[in-house]
Amino acid sequence: MEKTKVIVGLGSCGIAAGAGKVLDKINALQKAEKLDFEVKRTSCIGMCFKEPLVEIIDNTGSYLYGEVTENKIVEILDKHIAQQEPVIEYIVKSDLFETKDDYFLNDQVKIATARCGSIDPEAIEEYEATKGYLAIRKIINKGLSPDEVISEVLDSGLRGRGGGGFPTGLKWRFALNNKAEEKYILCNADEGDPGAFMDRSILEGDPHSVIEGMIIGAYAIEANGGVIYCRAEYPLAIKRLNIALDQARAKGYLGQNILGKEGFNFDIYLKEGAGAFVCGEETALIASIEGERGMPRKRPPFPAEKGLWQKPTNINNVETWANIPWIIYNGAQEYAEYGTEKSKGTKVFALTGKITNGGLIEVPMGMTINDVIFKLGGGIQNDKKFKAVQMGGPSGGCIPAYLGDTIIDYDSVNSTGAIMGSGGMVIMDETTCMVDMARFFLDFTVKESCGKCTFCRMGTKRMLEILTRITQGEGKETDIETLEILAQQIKENSLCGLGQTAPNPVLTTIKYFRNEYEAHINDKKCPALNCKKLITYKVDVEKCTGCTICARNCPTDAILGERKQIHEVVEEKCIKCGMCYSKCNFDAILLS
Repeated sequence: MEKTKVIVGLGSCGIAAGAGKVLDKINALQKAEKLDFEVKRTSCIGMCFKEPLVEIIDNTGSYLYGEVTENKIVEILDKHIAQQEPVIEYIVKSDLFETKDDYFLNDQVKIATARCGSIDPEAIEEYEATKGYLAIRKIINKGLSPDEVISEVLDSGLRGRGGGGFPTGLKWRFALNNKAEEKYILCNADEGDPGAFMDRSILEGDPHSVIEGMIIGAYAIEANGGVIYCRAEYPLAIKRLNIALDQARAKGYLGQNILGKEGFNFDIYLKEGAGAFVCGEETALIASIEGERGMPRKRPPFPAEKGLWQKPTNINNVETWANIPWIIYNGAQEYAEYGTEKSKGTKVFALTGKITNGGLIEVPMGMTINDVIFKLGGGIQNDKKFKAVQMGGPSGGCIPAYLGDTIIDYDSVNSTGAIMGSGGMVIMDETTCMVDMARFFLDFTVKESCGKCTFCRMGTKRMLEILTRITQGEGKETDIETLEILAQQIKENSLCGLGQTAPNPVLTTIKYFRNEYEAHINDKKCPALNCKKLITYKVDVEKCTGCTICARNCPTDAILGERKQIHEVVEEKCIKCGMCYSKCNFDAILLS
């Protein structure tokens, strides 16, 4: 009989929620009470809304405990380990019975994240025990040619998961056809949007899948050098990548004559980036690796012709590389069974915003936005109405609720004005002001613009100024038209993807929520009651008890009224701070 295992989820999300303290408590209890079990670690399990997570696997089955605290783990270990009685009320997932949280996992298909949350990411033996490195062994043992490997990737229908959605195999073939003594492959792990949580989670939870994918890519395009470009703000991912790279070298998966294949020489270098969003663009990333300022370069020539150090280079992102070993091992046809006609396989998303269950999910292409939000995500927080979802990161677009039946694939999402991007899904409810949301995302892209293109550098700044004025009640009748003109000029004249997509949040919110822009400009009102300078505070005479709490907390003495008498707000003195609204115990402050 195998020893009972106690596995702690130690991804960045789990650690932030207190998983490190739970692990320390487990170790202390095991030592003090001489409990017989094996303590193991894993990474993000995906159910971030239930962190910290601890899984116990014994001879009866597996039990995943959620929202585990130091106090709860004492009870769990006492009852489950010592008395062999699982604590049912804390369990969020089990292979023995259904739980109320099973819907989060229903309809998910895990390929890129299959091992995340189930293996120790710092143990290469656990990766190998779950069919790891069998894909590259299959290639070498069967003597597959680079062209045969590329054909398999092409037949799978895999498209780049970094945003553009270009066919991965076609991109590889361009690089293979360019004959050169030196070639490089790069892994872009520098996305700086909500989708970066997805990339970071894969690197933290299954770094060897990315490494094996890159090894296969190197074989396919005949590359001899590779670089993983990862932002320094991901210290845990960097730590686990370095461990995995050392382990892969020690086992002969990296280095000279890999797995005995004469002349197959390839190694990977880890480059830490400074967190510039523009370095998610491939030519800016290349410039940064070369020690230059991260700024995009004109194309052509494309990286497949002249990339890193002016040598043929292929670039894919983390999720793309993580799919490759599964495709090669299981076959293109099995991968192509998932998805739609033009968008095969699965897509990983980071669910965030006003969603009940935020976390990491992987779903087959073709699922609708509504299914993701209401089936997997559990719907909107606090029973609010679903208003919109922003997809594609800061440069993505906002899709309104009435388009919630849009299926998730490249063409369908693009047709709404949004983009698939690197996998961010920001959910918004009825309290979200769409004008302010556009301003928020544009503020990010303004700060992250490298400044090389005038249209991006100055145009986005002018757009931000207009949006800021509108949210402050100073909008003009011509502002919407001006925003649309500026947006089109920026999209058409910017050099890289950052500038070309930066106007998307503005264009889509104008397209689908034009009435909100008009209300801000013409009526000086924010329909979502979000923009402070456009909100009016009044006292509900039927609910006011004259308790004076609002008056005592008002910093400008803008509330008048004696004790046990109806109060009133003096609008000329009100600075819209919201203190009266937040302090009132009787919901007697009305917003309009």
